[in-house]
Amino acid sequence: MKYNPPEIRTVEVTRYVTPLREGGSLPAIVEADDDFLYVLKFRGAGQGVKVLISELIVGEIARALGFQIPEIVFATLDEAFGRTEPDEEIQDLLRASEGLNLALHYLSGAITFDPVVTTLDATLASQIVWMDCLVTNVDRTARNTNMLMWKKELWLIDHGAALYFHHAWSNYEEQAKKPFAQIKDHVLLPQASELDAVDKASRAILTPERIQAILAAIPDAWLTGVESPFETAEEHRQAYATFLETRLSHSEIFVKGAQHARKALI
Repeated sequence: MKYNPPEIRTVEVTRYVTPLREGGSLPAIVEADDDFLYVLKFRGAGQGVKVLISELIVGEIARALGFQIPEIVFATLDEAFGRTEPDEEIQDLLRASEGLNLALHYLSGAITFDPVVTTLDATLASQIVWMDCLVTNVDRTARNTNMLMWKKELWLIDHGAALYFHHAWSNYEEQAKKPFAQIKDHVLLPQASELDAVDKASRAILTPERIQAILAAIPDAWLTGVESPFETAEEHRQAYATFLETRLSHSEIFVKGAQHARKALI
């Protein structure tokens, strides 16, 4: 089956509302020309466009798997923003982020998921654990769940720390075949008793064609330049495809790793 790339809108940032200082990359709440609020991830932050690429790839993988994800948009930042901001640190960040950035719809009134207050069923917990193993997401712990409850539904957010292999690109094909050791700290691992069933169902959804369609949505400009270890955007894009498709075809490795980590907990 042929899949088309996700339809991702482009908005223009019209107002910088407030910084979100929970993370080192200083994301911010902004308003765009469609009058909606977004959480903006800056290309000029410490880890550059790699965080934006992770947000886009993993967010759309999560959406394909049926999870609730805030709408992802491309957000254009005009050079004028850097001139009026009084905070020098934020001013530098704005200037370094002129052009195309990534933003996610701001879920106003959402509350942080608390595993003590809300218990997820085994299948949903297993689905989230499985996906985080696939994309090597280190950021779904009890300390920082990166899940929200909004309108009585669970939403997954903040996937910039996933796909951490792309910060070096060393032996990435071999890394794709390894278990995910950090899964031992996953906030939902104790409830994830259905990993075998979830593995089969999830792999059926994430076909090579669907992976390729998701990767096609990455702007070429984010895949070229000084940060890219590859000569062309397409070569860079296909390296992500190789990692994900290899990891999917060897999913029994990270599934068994997660199951062993779970046995050590319960």
